[in-house]
Amino acid sequence: MKQHIRTVAIAVLSFAIGAALTHLPQAARAAAAPLVAGTYDLAALTTDAMPPPTAIFPNLRSKTMVIDDGMTLAVQMGTAFKHQHYNADEVQIFLEGTGTEWLGDKQIALKPGTMVIIPRGTTHAGLVETSGHLKFVSLKSPPQDPGDVHPVP
Repeated sequence: MKQHIRTVAIAVLSFAIGAALTHLPQAARAAAAPLVAGTYDLAALTTDAMPPPTAIFPNLRSKTMVIDDGMTLAVQMGTAFKHQHYNADEVQIFLEGTGTEWLGDKQIALKPGTMVIIPRGTTHAGLVETSGHLKFVSLKSPPQDPGDVHPVP
């Protein structure tokens, strides 16, 4: 009985802490500008139109298309090392190319039309291109703090 009470107490406390942290303002990101209606031809987006890779992900180009209070949306091209995000969930939708990616403890096949759901704390990436250049949409909620990239061997 004591074990059940302790388990319930820990679950309630964990939920309360998580809920409180979710509603704290994030100093690392600027206030989101209001969304503006528009269209984008993602198929026509080429690497030349993308920002250069960063030092963190030297083989991945990323162009943020939407920043909102609850999420970000970026178009990405290339590959990334295996990592986790502790404070953001991610959804990837692959538009071009084929390859593989680690999701948890297994590799999955990627092709146009594949959607990958990555809960926070899940090992992912380690992307390998097998045909064409991988191009995908990445949605993160809440918006990922730039420091929330944790390499996994």
